Formats: sequence, C-alpha cells, structure tokens
Amino acid sequence: MAKHKKTDSRLPPRGRPPRGETVAPRDDSRGAWLYGMHAVTAALGNRRRRIRRLLATADGAERLTAIAPDAQPEIVERRVLDQALPPGAVHQGVALDVEPLAQPALEDIVAAAAETAIVVILDQVTDPHNVGAVLRSAAAFGALAVIQTERSAAAVTAVLAKAASGGLEIVPLVTVVNLARTLESLKKAGFWCIGLDGSAERTLAEQAPSGRVALVLGAEGGGLRRLTREHCDLLARLPTRPPVASLNVSNAAAIALYELARR
Repeated sequence: MAKHKKTDSRLPPRGRPPRGETVAPRDDSRGAWLYGMHAVTAALGNRRRRIRRLLATADGAERLTAIAPDAQPEIVERRVLDQALPPGAVHQGVALDVEPLAQPALEDIVAAAAETAIVVILDQVTDPHNVGAVLRSAAAFGALAVIQTERSAAAVTAVLAKAASGGLEIVPLVTVVNLARTLESLKKAGFWCIGLDGSAERTLAEQAPSGRVALVLGAEGGGLRRLTREHCDLLARLPTRPPVASLNVSNAAAIALYELARR
C-alpha cells in the first residue's frame, strides 16, 4: 500500500492558481491577512488558528518550508501579494489569510495564574507597532496576557501581528470595557497593580513585589489616566537619567517585564 505524507489538515493544498488569478484585497482593519515570515510561521504553529489560505512567492515558499516543513502554500507572483496586502507591506514573500483568534475572558486568565504571574495592562495605547512590541516582550518574559481597553486601543491588524513577531500567537490580547473594574477584579484575585509612572518617587526595582503582578502602562505623552492611577496599588518608575526623561512604551514594558520576571 502506498504511503502518503501526513500534512496539516488546516492548511490549503499546495498549487499554482490558474493564469491570471488574483486575490481580492481585504480590509486590513479586520486583521484577516498576516504577513512576514515570523508572523506567518507563528500562526501556522498555533493550533488555535483557523487558516483560510496560505500564499507565497516561489522564493518565499522555499524559505517558509525550511522553517515549517508541513506548510503547503499556493505559489503566486509577488504582485498578487502586493495586491492582497496594505500598500508598502513588507511581506517577505508570504501571506496568510486567517480567522481572528478567540479571546479568553479575564476570568480565564485569572484561573490560569499561578502564585507567581504577570499580566500587562495598556491604558489607551493605540499605536499597533507599540502594542505588537509589547506582546513580543510579554511572550519573551512569560506574561499571561496583555489587556487593553475596548475604546482608544489598537486594532488587531496584520501590522500589529508583524510587530509582535509571533507574540500574538503566544500571549492572549484581551479587551475589557472598563479598566478600573478590571484592576479591582485583579486585586481581588491577588494581583498587585503597579502603574509605571515617570514621576513616581521610587523605582520599580525598589518596590516591586513578588507573586502576582499586573503591570499598568499608559500611552506616550499622556501616560496613565487619573482614574487608572487611583486604582493602582502603587506607582513606580524606571531609573532613566536626564536628558531622556521617558522611554517609548514598548521599551519601558520590556525593561519592566525583565525586572519583574527575574524576581
């Protein structure tokens, strides 16, 4: 009996589309298309992802299958990818059409938390590059989730996914309606809510507790909103020196997560 190579049933069959076939562009705000080698390979490796279609140029397919041998992309010309993706997208010859990830509830995140756990909370951080970079750091330092508000937050787009470099497939991005209530719920679950604030008297290293910690970061410029600050257990700063008074929010998140993770 002939043996058949086992393939991932979530992937579409390999093949070249008929001559002249193009892919209709999609609204990037839905986050339907992922692109770039890191984002695509991470999504292919995520069993929670539902995949519609995988496209690649001949060169892109060669690089992709070297990383993910079970991937079976449709081989297309570069112009097909350029048409399907946002203008100027650095796709590296690969693109993946996916369903949005299911979002866990806050209660699920809390239930999964061990005695020592970290979650990241973003207070009106709207830049998808920053949110993606925060997700990447959260994945690197073992955070359970990144939480953002329903309003004044970054949409889950391909831009965000590419900036996350695979982090979106590892760390849940949870959206909540009311940030103040979320902070209170986390407190009841044993989380210390620490707001990162450049004007705080003490540094994070001087006072960050061990155990369960919710790290709260505000948008660049405005920082934490007054109500958010009031619902934090304590405020802390990073020990930056003049003339650089503050850091990009994603850089600040990476440094703070390292400080918390090493305890």
